[in-house]
Amino acid sequence: MNLLPIIITLLLPQGIFSLVCWCTNHVDCLDDKCTTDGRCFKSLTRNNGIVREQFQCISSDQLIPPFRPFICEYSKKTTHKYKSDCCADEDLCNLNLTITLDPVLVPNKPIDSEFNSMYIIITIFGVLVFIFTTGCLLYLVRSGRCRKDQLPCMKLYTEVETQSCETGATNLASLQDVLNMSSTGSGSGLPLLLQRTIARQIQLKECIGKGRFGEVHRGEWRGENVAVKIFSSVEEQSWFREVEIYQTSMLRHDNILAFIAADNKDNGTWTQLWLITKYMELGSLFDYLSKITVSERVAVEMCLQMATGLAHLHLEIIGTQGKPAIAHRDLKSKNILVRQDGVCAVADLGLAVRYFSDGNYIDVPSNTRVGTKRYLAPEVLDNSIHREDFELYKQGDIYALGLVFWEVINRIEMGDRTNPYQPPYWDTVGIDPSVDEMRKVVCIDNVRPDLPVELMKGSGEVFTIMSKLMTECWYPQPSSRLSALRIKKTLSTLKQSLFNAELA
Repeated sequence: MNLLPIIITLLLPQGIFSLVCWCTNHVDCLDDKCTTDGRCFKSLTRNNGIVREQFQCISSDQLIPPFRPFICEYSKKTTHKYKSDCCADEDLCNLNLTITLDPVLVPNKPIDSEFNSMYIIITIFGVLVFIFTTGCLLYLVRSGRCRKDQLPCMKLYTEVETQSCETGATNLASLQDVLNMSSTGSGSGLPLLLQRTIARQIQLKECIGKGRFGEVHRGEWRGENVAVKIFSSVEEQSWFREVEIYQTSMLRHDNILAFIAADNKDNGTWTQLWLITKYMELGSLFDYLSKITVSERVAVEMCLQMATGLAHLHLEIIGTQGKPAIAHRDLKSKNILVRQDGVCAVADLGLAVRYFSDGNYIDVPSNTRVGTKRYLAPEVLDNSIHREDFELYKQGDIYALGLVFWEVINRIEMGDRTNPYQPPYWDTVGIDPSVDEMRKVVCIDNVRPDLPVELMKGSGEVFTIMSKLMTECWYPQPSSRLSALRIKKTLSTLKQSLFNAELA
């Protein structure tokens, strides 16, 4: 064992040097590298015959005990499927670590004579059944009781799934036909077989984004663009959850991202889980605002569309084919998508929760502290939220909606001077703030973003109403915040007022 890294770790205080390591964990690393005051780490894992190599940094507080850390060791009983090692000799030293998994041994089992006898008996029995069945069919045909073309075994074999799906999909000429079909009846989406057929007809094009659970690609279906969100097989629960939410009855709405289909694909090395939605040409609201400024009228229109989509999400529809109330729980500008004509739609429902009033039941995952830390409501940051109260989840969405409003309003054209795009709390926390940092700013210091006073030089009405609206979205007490329906009505009135002013 090389004692040099251990001696350095024990003698030098933490933080006195930083070691550069190769890293494949893209969530925690930038440019495939990371720095640490501990050691560089490498591991090999074999799963279903596929060997996965992982590199990352190990901080000094994870080196327990320092002279032989558990995280750098591995069990001798599982060397055929997992090995790991650490180093601290030089920068990027984990690239030079040599680890080899032991071969998987297949034990040689002696031939069991009793098993062979059973196999012979089963084979003979199967042959007898086949001969008997063939004889019965021939008798029916010759006796005239059944025509040859009516026998299922005489027909050309096609998969039931493919046959049924292609028949339905042939009548759908365009993507709009698909969306119209899924918005009828219960509104819970297309039939499963038709979804799978559409998915198999899609050709993937370029990657247009990466999210928490996978990549998003632009795809083509019959010459029309669709968005394909691809989950890895290890994120099956996340994929299943998002598909389940999107297939909720009566969810279809112009300001909620249109779900088209879901399917799984085997690309030869791993199983991909596809979630196919309508393609929004201008990307996320975050990307849109980073490049483009907006007028007061456009800003109000975009805010109204977001509030309308959230209001429909929060709305409970009572009936045989009703819709439960849904809270988003991860509302932010990156989860608002913009269509070519400027229409905004709420997307990414993987963390949403549903409330079924008939059974007073909340369908919520086990983890209550979810979402993007910058947009978390005060009651989530200080962990005072009650999981049994569905209204708190909706009020958390309202807090985040107010922050997205601020991002839009902050990009309103103001003559020669326009503010650059900034995320909420850009002047008080860093790029990737921790929960503790956000708790101090939002809960303890009670800080909220400020609107640019330059907006007063515009109509003044937008500044006054939007300031009041966002303030009522950001109240520390969840029960004091506005409802999505109230916000929608206020913005509708403001939009009409601006329209009348333009006509005057």
